[in-house]
Amino acid sequence: MKLTLREMILISIFAALTAVGAFIRIPTPLVPFTLQFLFCAYSGVFLGGRKGFYSQILYVGIGLIGMPVFASGGGPAYVLQPTFGYLLGFIACSYTIGRLVQHFSTITFIKVYSAVLLGLFFVYVCGVGYLYLIVNFYLHKQMTLQAAIGVGLLPYITSDLILSVLIALTAVRIIPILRKSGYSMSTFNSR
Repeated sequence: MKLTLREMILISIFAALTAVGAFIRIPTPLVPFTLQFLFCAYSGVFLGGRKGFYSQILYVGIGLIGMPVFASGGGPAYVLQPTFGYLLGFIACSYTIGRLVQHFSTITFIKVYSAVLLGLFFVYVCGVGYLYLIVNFYLHKQMTLQAAIGVGLLPYITSDLILSVLIALTAVRIIPILRKSGYSMSTFNSR
């Protein structure tokens, strides 16, 4: 698969935005609240499934090679952090949202919001699941799945649902404008 220079730049921009979102954070005891989900979801909405996926793979790859772009640093050892599962969830999230949105012939709030919620579901399934596994099997501390949900989902779900509304509201306004102006990314080609 060959990417154009324009596509590579857009993929890089969304990877960079996700990194910036990591530093806009509210610290909490185990899992910091950041704006990474916002930019991850936007990468799917505006780039489509494949290119949104690439942007999040690029973001995670840059962090794993040692650039401190994650909420708590970077480097290969970051895979042992309890929060690494959320990063894997961003990859699935962006791809899922993008694949759904790029196939919508008409853009409505409900359609986009549903796609974003499905992407958010993958963030939390990967994030909470990984948190549970790392705490129990790597850190050798006892944590029930219910406790992992209590620590890794409940404090953040309300703000992420609000962000999901914001993402859907802006997408409903922006995507038709981009389509009308002839924007040629695969996200906006299906009419």
